[in-house]
Formats: sequence, structure tokens, C-alpha cells
Amino acid sequence: MSEAQPEGRPTIRTVAERAGVSKSLVSLVLRGSEQVRPEKREAVLRAMEELGYRPNAAARSLSEQRTRTVGVLLNDLRNPWFVDLLDGLNSLLHDNGLHMILADGRLNRRIGQDLTRPFLDLQVDGLIAVGTLPDPAALGTAAARIPVVVAGTREPVLPGVDVVANDDEHGARLATEHLIGLGHRTIAHIAGYGAVGDLRRRSFEATMHAHGLADDALVEPSDMTEEGGYRATVRLLSGPRRPTAVFAVNDIASVGALSAADELGLRVPRDLSVVGYDNTSISRLRHLWLTTVDTASHDVGRRAARCLLDRFTDPGRPAGVHLSTPTLEIRRTTAAPS
Repeated sequence: MSEAQPEGRPTIRTVAERAGVSKSLVSLVLRGSEQVRPEKREAVLRAMEELGYRPNAAARSLSEQRTRTVGVLLNDLRNPWFVDLLDGLNSLLHDNGLHMILADGRLNRRIGQDLTRPFLDLQVDGLIAVGTLPDPAALGTAAARIPVVVAGTREPVLPGVDVVANDDEHGARLATEHLIGLGHRTIAHIAGYGAVGDLRRRSFEATMHAHGLADDALVEPSDMTEEGGYRATVRLLSGPRRPTAVFAVNDIASVGALSAADELGLRVPRDLSVVGYDNTSISRLRHLWLTTVDTASHDVGRRAARCLLDRFTDPGRPAGVHLSTPTLEIRRTTAAPS
């Protein structure tokens, strides 16, 4: 299908003539095909720049029967952990000529809207769901129509849907063993929800048990927010068995824990050690400098994008669970108990 362009506006034909290549090769470059030799790609891109050519996205979508867009459904746009993941995700999608469309699952739930319907209406080529969703089954309808990848969590498990996440059990073990290694015995875990929350809590409990400290393991539930972390820590520090260390389900809850300790007159880490999870930009703020588990979120984003691209090429391939290995970033919020 040829592109209808106003007279005087550069077309694929004029780009091809300027670059000294065929129209079909220009089309391959526009689609991000890897079949084009680097020198030919450079000639086409240079011709497009010189002529001021801009692709007609609507015409291209019709001819390819693709919109070259990917829907990204976030559990909550307020969580800074998503920033690095989105950076890794978008970089690979962009390199392959795809564009992201973001939606906030929290907002959709508040107004009672189907989580995936807007993406299906926009006819996106694929969907990536990021973070724990309260209604994971909502992805089932979308997965029956377009390629879907789940990133940053371990749910839901659906036919043909790849899961790309962090090894939460390993990460929680690193955090707990760090505190035990410092000499802490009564250690609390501010727990979360969903598969990620369950994996981190169970790993914390298993690690404490393995070190003969099962009776000294305290677990306090939270909603994984700063306020939730604050309230959970107040309950822990006001209880009959005050912990000397707290391992929180994520960095945001850790910030709440730090605030609670400060209000109760405790100094971190002298009176209370605090470990977070995710290594977000918040944890690296100089006045916090939080010890935390680095979840390799940028790598998770790139691997999620790669899974989606592979499924475009081979829709019928078996789905898998792909885990990135976390590391521990030791900063100033942890020390030996005084």
C-alpha cells in the first residue's frame, strides 16, 4: 500500500531515490528489521533526515496490521521502583520501533474500569503488566487475544504468558542473613501482599528458622506503602518484644519504618537497623542511604521486553518464568545491635 501524502511532502519513494535503495528496503528500515545492512540503514536514515521525512503511522499500521504500540499496565504509578524497570523496558522496545502506552491500574480500579479493555480498544500489539495486580485474572481476556508478559511479580500464571521477575526468595534471604550476621536476634519483617509479599515473608521465616531463630521472628502485615510501613513499625516497637532490626517488604515501607523510629526517639542504626527491598532512587537519597536489596529492575524490564518481542516472532512457544538475581546494597541503616 502506498502512502497518501500531500504534494511536496517527502514520501518513501523520494527517500528511496535519495538513499539509492528500493522502496521495500526503506520499509524494512521503518519496521526496525535486522535484515538491513548497517550501511544501507545509515543511508536511509540520513536521507530521511535530509528530506524531513516523517512516516505516516496510520498508513503503516494498516499495511502491517499492527499499531507498533505496547500497552504497559502499572500496578501503581506512585511506586518509584517502576522507573528503572520502565527504562529497561522502553529502551529495548524503542530500539525495535515500538512505543509504550501507560495506564495506572490503581486509577482504573478506582473508577471501576476493566484493567485491560482500554488497551484492547486501542489495538495494541502486546501488553506488559507490571507489579502485583489485585485482580490478576483480568489479564486472561487480554492474553487470549494478544501477547502478554507479566513483569516484576510472579502472578498470574496463564497459558502462553511469560513471567519476568526478581528472585524474591534469594533477595529476602540476603537481607535476613545480613541482619543475623550483624548479631541481631529479634528481627521483624514488615510483610506485603500478593505472590511477591508471600515469597519474601516465607523466605524471611525460613531463614530465621534455619539459624535457630524461629521464635525470634516477628511478622507484621502492611499494604506496602509508606503509611503502612509506619503503622506496622509503630505496632512492632510498641509491642512486648521490641525488635532490634526490621526488614521491610519494599523501600517505601522502609521509609515509613524510619519515620516511626524517629518519632519514638530511636536512632537508626544504633537502636534499630532497617533493611528495604528494591534499591529505588529513594533508598539512594543521601539523608536516608538505606541498606536494601537491589532487584535488578532495569534488567527485569529489558528481559520483559525481550520476552514480548520473542512472542511476536513465535506466538506458540512455551511460556516460562525468568528470574533476575538480586544483590544486597549495604549502606548506613544497618549495624550491630548496641
